[in-house]
Amino acid sequence: METKKPVASICHGQQILSAADVLKGRKCTAYPAVKLNVVLAGATWLEPNPIDRCFTDGNLVTGAAWPGHPEFISQLMVLLGVQVAF
Repeated sequence: METKKPVASICHGQQILSAADVLKGRKCTAYPAVKLNVVLAGATWLEPNPIDRCFTDGNLVTGAAWPGHPEFISQLMVLLGVQVAF
């Protein structure tokens, strides 16, 4: 996080980011059961409604659950500067 490299976390992964103390001042989502961890870590909770909703805040992409995988990967690809063409 300090080097501003892309970081992607989905579902309960935000518990690791909370424990690492890198969410303060960030905006993110997670699986709803992890909301308290996110808020106590100093982040602004973004409601994942619908559950496949994902968010990008600077170098951080977060999602709430597996139904969000397409959007999650899409947002991560933007951060990585990756384009896919068929």
